[in-house]
Amino acid sequence: MRKLKGVTYYFAFLSLVAMGVFHIYTAIFGTFEAYLQRNVHLIFALPLAFIFYPATKNSPKDRVPWYDWIFAGLSVLPGLYAILNYEMIIYRMVQVEEVTTAQIVLGTLLVVMVLEATRRIVGLALTILAAASVFYMYVGHLLPGQLKGMYVTYDRIIEHLYLTGEGIFSTPLGVSATFVMLFLILGGFLEHSGVGEYFMDLSKALAGKTIGGPAKIAVVSSGLFGSISGSAVANVYATGTFTIPMMKQLGFSPVFAGAVEAVASSGGQIMPPIMGAAAFIMASFLGIPYKQVMIAAFVPAFLYYFYVFMSVHTRAIKRGLRGLPAEMIPSIKHVLKKLYVLAPIIVLVVMIMRGYTPMRSALIAIIVSWFVSLLDKRYRMGPKGVLNAIYDGSKNVFVVAIACAAAGIVVGAVTLTGLGFKLVSFIFSLAQNIPFLALVMVMLMSIVLGMGLPTTAAYIVASALAVPALIRLGFKALPSHMFVFYYAVFSAITPPVALAAYAASSISGAKPSETGYQAFRLGLIAMIIPYAFMYDTGFLLQASWMRNLLSLAAGLVSAMALSYAIEGFLKTKLNLVSRILLGAIGVLVLFPILWLKILCIVAFAIVFAQFSMRAEKI
Repeated sequence: MRKLKGVTYYFAFLSLVAMGVFHIYTAIFGTFEAYLQRNVHLIFALPLAFIFYPATKNSPKDRVPWYDWIFAGLSVLPGLYAILNYEMIIYRMVQVEEVTTAQIVLGTLLVVMVLEATRRIVGLALTILAAASVFYMYVGHLLPGQLKGMYVTYDRIIEHLYLTGEGIFSTPLGVSATFVMLFLILGGFLEHSGVGEYFMDLSKALAGKTIGGPAKIAVVSSGLFGSISGSAVANVYATGTFTIPMMKQLGFSPVFAGAVEAVASSGGQIMPPIMGAAAFIMASFLGIPYKQVMIAAFVPAFLYYFYVFMSVHTRAIKRGLRGLPAEMIPSIKHVLKKLYVLAPIIVLVVMIMRGYTPMRSALIAIIVSWFVSLLDKRYRMGPKGVLNAIYDGSKNVFVVAIACAAAGIVVGAVTLTGLGFKLVSFIFSLAQNIPFLALVMVMLMSIVLGMGLPTTAAYIVASALAVPALIRLGFKALPSHMFVFYYAVFSAITPPVALAAYAASSISGAKPSETGYQAFRLGLIAMIIPYAFMYDTGFLLQASWMRNLLSLAAGLVSAMALSYAIEGFLKTKLNLVSRILLGAIGVLVLFPILWLKILCIVAFAIVFAQFSMRAEKI
């Protein structure tokens, strides 16, 4: 991202603030009709993408060259035409009325501009996928066998992508233009009101004195901070610059320190109440309130962080690592005095749970965070501070907005050509109607997509392609979407392309590949839990309260058993047989068989008691 100066900076600043004010206005007085709202959103984001992001690594980073100003100007034209001719567009009969030459030219221009912005901001993987989708729409009817698509003329392709709500302006961009934008602005206000620093102080006070304190601080702070950042890599740099050096100083290896931060940061996107942008898109796809997604995500997120916490705790005991020095830990009294800083998060959760829309909840949380800032001189936001908060929050929209626009091209190809039905049949034939094999294939597809795409884009594409097949195999819609979402998220710690781990290694100084494999070990339960909730919805709090409690208990046992088995330590060193036994308990307890769950819970209790008594005798 360019560091703008002078007149260009002020232009970009005012444009982003105007964009933020527009979305705050629509949150207060109601959004425009979907197609219009999404066009206004993109007419802000797309031109600014060319101003903020250089074309190549060698392009100027401190100024905007003339050709990027041309790109920015051209990218305004399709949206401006759509806004000025809005009524004509929404009332025209799709696939009946003729597409004019001007519409074909402007639609083509929009597709080209979106692809170029995607290349600059998101990367080549999504760019190639979106471009291939356009190509498939045009020549798919010429391909042989199962790949053969429907015959579609070029003007109808452009009509579908540009003049309807089924292509670029489909649901993904709609979510970016409503929920996501407000939550990004909320993130800016939370940072400027001191919530980020308070999360770090709270983590130090809670975990700093315990064994392996810095690593536990990383887990707690990254989980808390990640719930407002929604980006694994951004989270690594925000908290890792503090936690990784602390872990290394206390005796953790650079590889382990980086892996802890990567794993803790990646979980931020599944951490309620503010999850990644994909969670809002999931709610829209399913047609359910966001709070249902938030509730369903709670137990898997809790078990994930509990497993990481237990792994860190076990490693620290095993190596005799202590907590932070007393002078580095804020007093509980000091932290509790500032508990009011959490008011925006509390208000947000309460409002969502009481049935308010995410937009209205985020809006009220923004107002509360501003009031909170007034109570501390260091963070007090006057008019300038408010504008800076809107700017800093809005500046994070480019990855989401452009990725959603590009993913809309892919979704448009799926809906226009019938490709989705072909992929459902393909998954059925490969899985041979065995649901578990289908889950394995969808997992691999989601991980591969997540390696090359941002979580939001990976989820959109994978869910469009795979979820219909899972539903036809008998799985429920919500678990199916969550399954795809989780593996898209945790591709950030899955080798060979583990972006969060690579970001952490740049801070820790360890080898990226070693950090990636260690992060995969630390996040192992994330690879297992999705299978559990596909067969047992108690893990998503979707069953009876008794079944929900049993699933939670089984998850806790699995997290402890697997952490002890992987680390090879439970009060004392474990031999190979004990590690295999604990590993088996950790996996089998997640099976959707009542008697097996109870048997594994009892077996774990016996093993734990035996090793505890053995340790006391040593």
